[in-house]
Amino acid sequence: MSVFAGLVEHLADLLQPLFHASAAAAAIVLCTALVRLLVHPLSRAAARGQRARAALQPRIAELRKKHGKDQQALQKAVLELHAEERVSPLSGFLPVLLQLPAFFVLYHLFSSPTIGGHGNGLLSHDLLGAPLGGRWADSLGDGVGSAGSLVYLGLFAVVAAVATFTFLRTRRMAAGAVVSGGEGEQVPGMGAVTKVMPYLSYFTLVTVAVVPLAAALYVVTSTAWSAVERAVLYR
Repeated sequence: MSVFAGLVEHLADLLQPLFHASAAAAAIVLCTALVRLLVHPLSRAAARGQRARAALQPRIAELRKKHGKDQQALQKAVLELHAEERVSPLSGFLPVLLQLPAFFVLYHLFSSPTIGGHGNGLLSHDLLGAPLGGRWADSLGDGVGSAGSLVYLGLFAVVAAVATFTFLRTRRMAAGAVVSGGEGEQVPGMGAVTKVMPYLSYFTLVTVAVVPLAAALYVVTSTAWSAVERAVLYR
């Protein structure tokens, strides 16, 4: 964690002439972009995997007709088909899982009063007057018109806009799949997950509300990046 803290502080020093007191916040956004760039090859692979899974839909439909209501046999046949074609039904989750360590590091970094036995100097940084180690509940205590409340209002607006964009786009893609004959679960048992996933973007609002502002910046930046990335890769 101290290594990551040193990276944030170094980037903040470099960005200070441009962003002044909000340089650490800008450094967090930049670190998030770097993490997403590192994960991008996996995101591209996940997009290729989704196209490959879509191409298997006619064969999966045949297996569904063949096995009828025998869900166990259907599941086994579908998994064998994915293995035969070297297509992972869960490849889309890997980019998300690999981002979690960076999120948890940021969470602990701005929740710990000390780092390596020394005072955590990062807690003294802010974004437009809102401390990076503070939370939404703290800003409400300072008043609705406080700097912290206004910063969080802006973050909530961004998250809501991105979540709505993601939700509508996911629904359009699902409708397009049905029209093209791609209805049905690609893997038996994944249908419930597929139905819930469009709504998960709105859960980001809860995350932003309860984590330190620094971690909230990571979440907002990463969520916006994901929306743009998916729009490009899955167009």
